[in-house]
Amino acid sequence: MMDTSQRTYRFLPADVYTAGYRIVGKLMVSANGIMGVLNDTTKSHIEIHDARLARIHMPTKLVDHYEVVRLVKAQIHVVCTARREDLGPSGIVRGGYSNVVELPAHIATNTFEMEGKLQVAGRFDFVTMLADKTRNFIPMFDATLTAILLPNLKVESAGILFHREKIDMLAFLNQRAKEDK
Repeated sequence: MMDTSQRTYRFLPADVYTAGYRIVGKLMVSANGIMGVLNDTTKSHIEIHDARLARIHMPTKLVDHYEVVRLVKAQIHVVCTARREDLGPSGIVRGGYSNVVELPAHIATNTFEMEGKLQVAGRFDFVTMLADKTRNFIPMFDATLTAILLPNLKVESAGILFHREKIDMLAFLNQRAKEDK
């Protein structure tokens, strides 16, 4: 039988970063929020509406404006949101777990560095995080995004989603080496 139920969709603002572009616009999402759209394994692309494009080396200089821009999810590094709740319901964002621990972390891709809080249920397992095909985009809260070669590109965000396949490095801030004096 065909699903004829009415689904509610709404637009949420998002700031999307690829290796070469910053795209600011609106994503059409269901009740599962931006995380639901990005982690939907049945679609390999997203559409950003009312999309304003800037090249990554000049992130505030608008180079074009489109009604709709289509992006391949595999090429997205990071999605930033102004509000934590735009990522999606807490059950989805937390991966179904109710008891989570926030771990301050530093993550780097080949283009960006991020510092913020990862939510982990139980003991952190880097290999499991990298292998989880159901969650290509992982949330980080109270985050700062910086372009490695362009330190003037600095974005503070209540919630971001980073692409797990783009990770080069992850370090926990509480494991930072103490300076020898």
